[in-house]
Amino acid sequence: MKALCAIALALIASTASTYANAQSGIAVASPISGSTVGMPFVLTATATPCSSQPIAAVGYSVDEGSTSAVYASSINTQITASSGSHVLHVKSWGNQGAGCVNDVPIIVSPSAAAALFTDLTVSQPSPGAKLVSPFALKASETKCQSQSIAAMGYSIDDSSNTTAVYAATLDIQAVSPIGAHIIHVKSWGNQGASCVSNIAVNVVPSPVSTLPSSAIAVNAIQTLTNWQAESDEATGTTGGASTSGITKLVNSPTLSGLGRAFVTNYANYEGERYYASFGADTAATNFLYDGWFYLPSPSTNIAILEFDMNQVMANGQTVIFGFQCDSWSNTWDYTANAGTPQQFWDVWLHSTAACNIQNWATDTWHHVQISYARDAAGNVTYKSVWLDNVQQDLNVTVPSSFAIGWSPTLLTNFQVDGRTEARATVTAYADKITVYRW
Repeated sequence: MKALCAIALALIASTASTYANAQSGIAVASPISGSTVGMPFVLTATATPCSSQPIAAVGYSVDEGSTSAVYASSINTQITASSGSHVLHVKSWGNQGAGCVNDVPIIVSPSAAAALFTDLTVSQPSPGAKLVSPFALKASETKCQSQSIAAMGYSIDDSSNTTAVYAATLDIQAVSPIGAHIIHVKSWGNQGASCVSNIAVNVVPSPVSTLPSSAIAVNAIQTLTNWQAESDEATGTTGGASTSGITKLVNSPTLSGLGRAFVTNYANYEGERYYASFGADTAATNFLYDGWFYLPSPSTNIAILEFDMNQVMANGQTVIFGFQCDSWSNTWDYTANAGTPQQFWDVWLHSTAACNIQNWATDTWHHVQISYARDAAGNVTYKSVWLDNVQQDLNVTVPSSFAIGWSPTLLTNFQVDGRTEARATVTAYADKITVYRW
């Protein structure tokens, strides 16, 4: 990870010539190549994977000047340049170090009209997202056609009902029926200008609402008195020797009135595992994990949160349903057995679903739901994950059966991994943990 960061920083500091032979996937909507632009002009561009790598950042430089960059896959900004001919180097960087560029020749003229600038940014939801209603709608803006923002709002599809607030930010829970919809995120300038960003989304049923009537629910698992803590020897640089943890019931913060705190003292990037048995069922093959989690500020020392479940099958082998939000790779990860049940090798695999603990808002509750199933041989299909009512599909099947000699049990793990070499203490809270099985 440190090497990757160094690569990314080196690439951002490079000149455009570094990218001359890279495969470019950068669409520049403005300015148009060869056009005459005013002072300032607007750069609007979107990057697709660079040399098959997901985009980590985009940026630009003018001629041989310094590079400005943002950690995103698109950019919308005003640029000031001197009069005359220039080459605007619009750049992107992949998450493994690749660099791409789109060179846009322009002529800057003081007699050309300055472009009107709009920076309406919708941070949630993402275009094409699968959402459970209600869902978070977050947007912000400083200028609408170069006017200061007087109000923002939204409507859905062709509805004449617009919800508005007199502010330059929008942060609400939007409600929508199930189906495909267009969310019109709107803003109004203080001199009458209006701007809009249209976001296509798909509103889907809650995973709980689709459970079969035969599903068995074990509720309030966080209140069980058999929770224990142990260091994870597979984490960090000293095999768990630098880590300890305690867990206890708390009445604040809580959603249900009784939550559980997990306090981890770690060093050397290590992790602490907390676990509790909540029953035994060798026959169930489908599961939905459902819980709420709260990270007090600051949470910058947390690298990974792990949400696991283990089941002993009728043949005595243990199926590990391992799942974690990994801020090193910015993905949801899942476990697999890369060996055999008798000679097992437990590995973590990165999915294509995005997750980064560092992006979780602090001092608020987050809803995590994970669906998975197994077959008689212990092959696990990780189906979907929901974070705060945003669904991402995995649909991957891997072997995950282990002959470790356990007695029949259903067991859940919650693990916290540290993000620093230096010693630190981090706290996380859990509430309303439920596991459904059928």
